[in-house]
Amino acid sequence: MTGQALRALVIEDDHSWQQIISEILSDCGLEVDVATNLNDAMLSLKAQPHRVAVVDLSLSPNDHNNYDGLRVLDAVRRLDPNCRAILLTGFATVELAVTALTDYGAFTFLRKESFHRSQFRDIVYRILVSPPILMTTDPASAVPAPDPLSKRQMDRPRNSRAKALVVEDDAGWRSILEELLVDSGFLVRTCASFGDALGYLRREIFSLAVIDLSLQGVIDSWTARDSNHSDLEGYQLLETTKAKNIPTIVVSGISAPEEIQRVYTEYSISAFIEKQAFDRAAFRRAIEETKQNHAAQSELSALTEREREVLDLLAQGLTNKEIAEKLVITTNTVKRHLKAIFEKLNVHTRSAATAKVAGG
Repeated sequence: MTGQALRALVIEDDHSWQQIISEILSDCGLEVDVATNLNDAMLSLKAQPHRVAVVDLSLSPNDHNNYDGLRVLDAVRRLDPNCRAILLTGFATVELAVTALTDYGAFTFLRKESFHRSQFRDIVYRILVSPPILMTTDPASAVPAPDPLSKRQMDRPRNSRAKALVVEDDAGWRSILEELLVDSGFLVRTCASFGDALGYLRREIFSLAVIDLSLQGVIDSWTARDSNHSDLEGYQLLETTKAKNIPTIVVSGISAPEEIQRVYTEYSISAFIEKQAFDRAAFRRAIEETKQNHAAQSELSALTEREREVLDLLAQGLTNKEIAEKLVITTNTVKRHLKAIFEKLNVHTRSAATAKVAGG
């Protein structure tokens, strides 16, 4: 969403393994950086953020007791908290696996002797759709913290705030989306299942819905890129929000371009944000644009059928006389309609009224 490609870092001293891992990561849509030792890894981690790091345990070809990979894992955790690390090694013990996962924050641990491309690719995809950390201004702290603005907006009277519904089965994503929506002034309902979401939609009035398409686990968009996902529960909720005219933002792990296009076309959603490239600023922009568009549509819905006809002809550049001739009414009647339109839309000029049509 930011226009920058997601990056992966491979820290491996064996050229053959470098090629294997880099090829799979590239196929997953990642730009790949390679480091062969601890110092190069540190430089890469400081140079730019990465989403995935694949770390070999031993970074000395002649020393099987070299555990520089653990030091790299520690550096990833400190310097790049949004990066998930996979430890890959040919020297595996149960004790080492536990240490890597619990003490050094590795996402998972893989043995080279039992390496499978499909398994590795699935792990990468799970990382890409995992929730990012909401950072403070100090990246080294890696402690999620709410924006101070959030507290001010939380202090608003509850009845003055529009409601938003978040439907997401991952607790981490629910927390992130809820925080950002609260910061944008919404009173937020969250739920993890189709049934809960449908209940909320039937009982309450919402100004916005944020929906994950898959509510039953991870969708592998590489192995299932060409399959039909329409049976996913999120799609059924899109049918409901469309029928109720609730502006909807999709936040999903599905990333196939043709599927995204279909969701826009068939369900008239406001925005589609891929989890793999989730960006707080982009999500905030989508919220604000959706609110503005919905407000414009609400204003237009206040017009009578005849007023909307007059406004549409005005937007086409017709004069009062031409509008009168087109609708077989007098110019004085056109003027009265325009006066009512301007009042309802809170505008004072023909160009401003026309802009409302374009925005709606």
